[in-house]
Amino acid sequence: MSKRDYYEVLGVSKDASESEIKKAYRKKAMKFHPDRNSEDPKAEKKFKEASEAYEVLSDEQKRQRYDQFGHRGVNGNGGFGGGAGFEDIGFEDIFSRFSDIFGGDFGGGRGRSRGRRSSGQPGSDMKLRIELSLEEIAFGTEKKLKVKKHIKCDECNGTGAESEEDFEMCGTCNGTGEVRQVRKTMLGQMVNVQPCPECRGEGRIIRNKCSKCHGEGRYQGKETVKVNVPSGVSEGNYITLRGKGNAGKRGGEAGSLVVLIEEKEHEHFERDGNDIYYDLVLSVPDAILGTEVEVPTLKGKAKIKIEEGTQPGRLLRMKEKGIHGLNRSGIGDQFVRVNVYMPKNLSDEERKHVEALRGNEHFKASNKEDDGKGFFSKIKDVFT
Repeated sequence: MSKRDYYEVLGVSKDASESEIKKAYRKKAMKFHPDRNSEDPKAEKKFKEASEAYEVLSDEQKRQRYDQFGHRGVNGNGGFGGGAGFEDIGFEDIFSRFSDIFGGDFGGGRGRSRGRRSSGQPGSDMKLRIELSLEEIAFGTEKKLKVKKHIKCDECNGTGAESEEDFEMCGTCNGTGEVRQVRKTMLGQMVNVQPCPECRGEGRIIRNKCSKCHGEGRYQGKETVKVNVPSGVSEGNYITLRGKGNAGKRGGEAGSLVVLIEEKEHEHFERDGNDIYYDLVLSVPDAILGTEVEVPTLKGKAKIKIEEGTQPGRLLRMKEKGIHGLNRSGIGDQFVRVNVYMPKNLSDEERKHVEALRGNEHFKASNKEDDGKGFFSKIKDVFT
């Protein structure tokens, strides 16, 4: 049975913030806690399922891999204990792991007062395309990208004010950040709650705006962002860097930077999954007599042996000279396709030599090779 989507397990959207994910997990953990569901055999499974989902989604790097590659991006588990799934561990281990959520005992941490509501407008997501060479795709790489975007103001720490003393309580909403409109209808009173238009839901307004960002809490600038590209990615794959997009206004959460992968056309190779193909052109004498030739690989040059009587179209396999698969899923091979160059415009002397060979028994054309196997059987042998 396939695993459920982690976002579905916790009941949150894919753009949920860290606090929303934490809150959703705590709610699920309380609901399915074993001490509260001693007679429900399914509760234990649901409790561990929620813990596994939280383990991944609360970790920025694991969440990025999961968003891009699904369960196989995190090896199908939360990464607990170096590879053991949550179904294999005890409840006490889970409580120890997430002690910051349970507060040292289940149900701890209740009754805390809610902090001031943040009205900061979230920053927008950004998309950026990067071109990768086949060598970078084969072994993975780290890229440093210069991104032009909104950056959190370092002068006011994103608040938009010269100092904390430059804030005052909003007189419109009395610091609640909300305004309520009451309407009388046939069904009774209807209350509509909306963010305060004066303070935009923050509950306070600025008397003296920051001189650098002019009250925005951010400014237009450039930032160098590092992105680690795993081996084996393909054209159209993307990597999501949370919090690396545009900074939000006045403390709002930053958006994501979505890095789209594009493959550069290679000078020598064609790609097929994790395998690569190279076209080798031999002279007629080399194909007939055999030789040793040097061919390019993704790690430099390598020599291969050409057997005597090598036929055009033959595939020569160079094991594990291809692309390292995504999430260490194996290494592809390099295949060398043999082509034979046929010269044109022969001289009289050259023509005499070729004519002398025309009637030779060894130079008569045949649809089969010397061992009696057909051409396609030969190709099949490469893969067995």
